[in-house]
Amino acid sequence: MRKPLRLLGRLAASLVVFLLLAGVAFANLSPELGGKPTKAQRAAYAKSGHYHDGEFQNLLPTEVMTGRGTAAVMWKFLFGKAPNRNPPGPLPMQPLDSLAIVHKPAGALRVTWFGHSASLVEIAGRNILFDPMLSVDMGPLSWVTPNRYNPQLAITAEQLPPIDAVLISHDHYDHLDYQTIRRLKDKTAHFYVPLGVGAHLLAWGVAPERVQELDWNDSVQVPGLTIVSTPARHFSGRGLTNRNSTSWSSWVIKSATQRVFYSGDGGYGPHFQAIGRQHGPFDLALVECGQYDADWAQIHMMPEQSVQAAHDVRARVMLPVHWGAFTEANHAWNDPVQRAVAAATQRQLPIATPLLGQPVTLNGSPLPQTHWWQ
Repeated sequence: MRKPLRLLGRLAASLVVFLLLAGVAFANLSPELGGKPTKAQRAAYAKSGHYHDGEFQNLLPTEVMTGRGTAAVMWKFLFGKAPNRNPPGPLPMQPLDSLAIVHKPAGALRVTWFGHSASLVEIAGRNILFDPMLSVDMGPLSWVTPNRYNPQLAITAEQLPPIDAVLISHDHYDHLDYQTIRRLKDKTAHFYVPLGVGAHLLAWGVAPERVQELDWNDSVQVPGLTIVSTPARHFSGRGLTNRNSTSWSSWVIKSATQRVFYSGDGGYGPHFQAIGRQHGPFDLALVECGQYDADWAQIHMMPEQSVQAAHDVRARVMLPVHWGAFTEANHAWNDPVQRAVAAATQRQLPIATPLLGQPVTLNGSPLPQTHWWQ
């Protein structure tokens, strides 16, 4: 009896190993993995001052894991599920008519959040798209990545109007999506990305003349706008061997009369005050708020820190993002927005909480603030 059981156990273990190796091989062969910076580019990155020994660095010493080890964290995520970690069903959503985007309010600043961090900012008559993850599935192995709460989005990439600029904060799969980039590449005038991220876009068929990498504090001009890459406190990588081979950024957009800040992903730090002093005040700050844990406290902010960051950059209105689409941490799905609203109310900081796909116009009108997640 022992021999058949032992043989069965070996077969099961071999099958698990085979599936893991097959999954890793597929992921590394998949086009979703992206491209790699050239040797000449890597040599140039050393001039940035935050690229050493083949990896980009943060302004402050930063650890990805600040508590237990990776194995313990994964075990907790897979088997120690917190209550209410996923919503009971699809979230309320306002389907977006592409014609509504074409007809812009004269002189007004408008933002539409699609879930997670994907957001369209309409400013000075231009369409600026942040981290457009507009796919339902994430990454090359969707069966091992978090499922999107909603089976569809408020708008598809194909339905969006021409985009003046796509701004990418970093190359993680929940921010830089292969399928979305492929669908946007011919309707987007410019892709502005952190150092190293351009290699992914070029590998996916984006025309080289449309791609520009920016170091922290570099700026570019779009008619009527100045776009500035600013620091963030995070990390990068799309595979098992390219951790921190590309950089990460937050972003500033300035017109003659309006200013917008997008935090990208990252932990709290003094860079927010520095950005506020140099580029603020901001009419709107889109700030990451979700997928946090004490075990990675230096690379994502707690909701109260997100509100503090919005205050630091001198934002007149905060829009919490990086929630409302995927469960990537062991907290309740609606905990980020509930805590952010409470902290913003305490600080008397106006906060917008729109439905997915609900345009928010910042023209002095009341902000959407219904507690639809309760």
